Amino acid sequence: MKVLVTGTAGFIGSVVAVKLAQRGDEIVGIDSINEYYDVNLKYGRLERDGIDRNNAASGKWVESKEYPSYRFIRVNVEDGSKLEKLFAVEKFDMVCHLAAQAGVRYSLANPHSYIRANVTGFLNILECCRHHPVRHLVFASSSSVYGLNEKYPFSPRDNVDHPVSLYGASKKSNELMAHAYSHLFGIPATGLRYFTVYGPWGRPDMALFLFTRAILDGKPIDVYNNGRMKRDFTYIDDIVEGTIRVLDRPPQGHPNWNGRNPDPSRSRSPYRIYNIGNNAPVGLMEFIAAIEKALGKVAKKNFLPMQPGDVPATWADVEELVEDFGYAPAVSIEQGVEKFIKWYKQFYENHP
Repeated sequence: MKVLVTGTAGFIGSVVAVKLAQRGDEIVGIDSINEYYDVNLKYGRLERDGIDRNNAASGKWVESKEYPSYRFIRVNVEDGSKLEKLFAVEKFDMVCHLAAQAGVRYSLANPHSYIRANVTGFLNILECCRHHPVRHLVFASSSSVYGLNEKYPFSPRDNVDHPVSLYGASKKSNELMAHAYSHLFGIPATGLRYFTVYGPWGRPDMALFLFTRAILDGKPIDVYNNGRMKRDFTYIDDIVEGTIRVLDRPPQGHPNWNGRNPDPSRSRSPYRIYNIGNNAPVGLMEFIAAIEKALGKVAKKNFLPMQPGDVPATWADVEELVEDFGYAPAVSIEQGVEKFIKWYKQFYENHP
């Protein structure tokens, strides 16, 4: 297949692109390489995947030195005209759309960036899939759509009309937009609600990265809601495995879908929504203990109240992903944290 993967300088997108290239697919990767967090980490991911940093920064086409079927070019999904030209020339079979403005707390301070990247950018992707039909569009949604929901575990069949951050609202918007285009233009579209992805090369704004850095520097870590939090932490390899399995099987539409009692996770149109998580929430204090054990250092803890836009717990019901795709997350929190810390120490020894 010829696959467009957006966000290939990002955490998940970089690994998806490589896994697809390793199995022989032709990959075009794009990323804006914006400055939301340290661009050296983004370029580091690209360099790991054989993409020359200087050529990537200049906006030239770059062929991977590691994976001959992988090419990269710097493109922002907010630039509709560039995206349109790319689709017209490349004629993609599949699109895996992972580019986004991420982060809950950042959305409180910079809301416009979420509308530009997550709403306008996604509209541009949908328009390109409309005018240059693809066999399947897989796009990243988020557990943040569940917002004020308190029924656990979270099911893709639950109502998600009460987000508590603009980030969550933008991801719910993506799901609604994708359904509209699936219904109107027959675009096979699947949204994946990712649950707290972590692992080597992860984002610096995520808890694991922040805690590790602070503990190694001898600084206190901020523990929100006084530690009474749970997250369905999901290791990067498990996330990527599930994403690729979904990409390979476009949805068909459900003939028994009932508009009088609508299931939000599916439709008569070729459209599906799945949770993708570990289905095993971990308490925040247990998570911190795993980091302390792997580092051999005890954290100084600064206990704080719940932050705006945050939720006390996430827990993914992945039953449908298991039934439809044989999804089986395999990495424990202890294993995943240990792998991250090993990577972190090595990376920052070489990139002080």
